[in-house]
Amino acid sequence: MTNSSIDALVIGTGIIGAMAAHYLQQDGRAVTLIERGEVSRGASSGNAGILAFPEIIPIAAPGMMRKAPKWLVDPLGPLSLPPAYALNMVPWLWRLWRASAQANFERTVAVHAKIMPLARSEWLNVLQHTGLGHMVKQTGTLDLYDSEASLFAASADWERKRRAGFEFERVDRGEIETLQPGLAPHIRHGVFSADGLQVGDPYALTKALVDHVVSRGAAMRKGDVLRIEPITPGARVILADGTALEAKTVVLAGGAWSKSAAASLGDFVPLETERGYNTTLPAGAFPLQRQLYFNDHGFVVTPLSTGIRIGGAVELGGLKLAPNYRRSEAMLKKAKMFLPELKTEGGRQWMGFRPSTPDCLPVIGPSGASPNVIHAFGHGHLGMTQSAATGRLVAEIAAGRKPSIDIEPLRIGRFR
Repeated sequence: MTNSSIDALVIGTGIIGAMAAHYLQQDGRAVTLIERGEVSRGASSGNAGILAFPEIIPIAAPGMMRKAPKWLVDPLGPLSLPPAYALNMVPWLWRLWRASAQANFERTVAVHAKIMPLARSEWLNVLQHTGLGHMVKQTGTLDLYDSEASLFAASADWERKRRAGFEFERVDRGEIETLQPGLAPHIRHGVFSADGLQVGDPYALTKALVDHVVSRGAAMRKGDVLRIEPITPGARVILADGTALEAKTVVLAGGAWSKSAAASLGDFVPLETERGYNTTLPAGAFPLQRQLYFNDHGFVVTPLSTGIRIGGAVELGGLKLAPNYRRSEAMLKKAKMFLPELKTEGGRQWMGFRPSTPDCLPVIGPSGASPNVIHAFGHGHLGMTQSAATGRLVAEIAAGRKPSIDIEPLRIGRFR
């Protein structure tokens, strides 16, 4: 069966797909959203809820590969690679190593430094336009370090953030105690960013944005995309049940499942899956005032409207391996060391798939096979943060307007 009446088809109802649909609709496009699973229940739902605009420093940084072996041998450390998936990761890790070279690292920082201001301004516009502003609050962000030495080691990255226009201040133990009472006494070094924005419930906000576009005429349907075929004009999307959907514009925002659909167009992307883990504790588990980054240990603690979320560990394990919730348990035990009064009972564990590229930049731009297919995936840890900027860029590309920022470094052709 072929449906040829679709104007703009968006594949995926995570925060990227929701934002793309919103911006296309603002341009007067008739939007259809298609989702393989439960609406908005992918990686967006397990997000820490941090709109992390100052986070312009990629994982692929100089010296990173010297630390990686130590992390990888610890199956419950901040970064793990299950033996069953290790061989699959060799090409991706090689590209990650290349991206960590100083010149490549600096280029990546510069690109993020352009995306983030656009992301912030567009997020504020979306919240105002949709009436969803009550779902985000300014809590401020407290970055914590174990020692003076580890804070000093991060000083160059903080200077890069300052040059990019982000404001923050170094804080001592007394100030830390005022900003967040109840931290372990050995935590004496930190950086405070007063502008930090917190999403109260990432799933609820993403679903509310989807509901918003549906209430304004967008259609919703279920389906698992097998492949995309260029046609004139537009593109044909083939579903697992044999249905063929024809649309003038197709936006591929399928997160970790985007790789095979892009490949069906002849677009190669070394997209891998960072399996993120977290535990959401009841709201009364700790009197958390704001977002906490434990930078020396690779995890965050954030105040949601639904409780306290503790997460951040990365497992490079693909889409098929069973979850290893011992990682969530390990983070919970570690958090207890820094928050002695934390009540660790009654938590809900979660594992999700972050779509990640080895150069730590998203894929945003037209397919090499057709200008009517627009890629919008691969944001890694920054999908929620960069979603509004991505939505605006998608709409600009679809309309043939000049993008708000240079998308050349984001095009899929960079992986050839």
